[in-house]
Amino acid sequence: MTVSIALPPRKIWDISPPVDEHAAVFPGDTVYSQRLHFALSPDCPVNVNSITLSPHTGAHADAPMHYANGGKSSGEVDLAPYLGPCRVIHCLGCGPLVEPEHIAHALVDLPQRVLLRTAYVASQSWASFTAVAPETLALLATKNVVLVGIDTPSVDPTDSQTLPSHHQLLTNNMRVLECLVLDEVPEGDYELIALPLKLMRADASPVRAILREL
Repeated sequence: MTVSIALPPRKIWDISPPVDEHAAVFPGDTVYSQRLHFALSPDCPVNVNSITLSPHTGAHADAPMHYANGGKSSGEVDLAPYLGPCRVIHCLGCGPLVEPEHIAHALVDLPQRVLLRTAYVASQSWASFTAVAPETLALLATKNVVLVGIDTPSVDPTDSQTLPSHHQLLTNNMRVLECLVLDEVPEGDYELIALPLKLMRADASPVRAILREL
């Protein structure tokens, strides 16, 4: 006789911010807007909205073409980096950049995906968020990390014109997730699921990013 044992469902953390008219975007980028295109009525069986937004709205995955002419679009990137074991590392109060010393405590047996929690909140100024030092990304590359995520708008500061951290990602063929919500996530290991849409000409894609307990 075979006995089946029902296992409790694994806890899920939704690490995506809401996407609506209040969603923050980079200064000058396209703000979210929505209008009703078809309206449910006696003459129409459905509601259908049309939406306009930057692909960098909410939790999103930058594609290489965002910072490299000729780079792959969101629809062309390999999906494997966006799915699998990951580690959330707390870098609370680390200042303007996550430096190598801020993650040194969490590098043993590192999985291939790392999410950095800096305690950024969406209401903060775009001029004051924590970015990531290129040296930190270079260090993670030596640990075979293929994806880095952060709870701030960018791995580079708002006023950067050279984007050294984005180009460090490019050099090491790493992927990035930005604008995650990690406020309620304890430091530790999880399963990450954050697939970009198959947008064949887009430089980024919104994602519905979640973490699931292992």
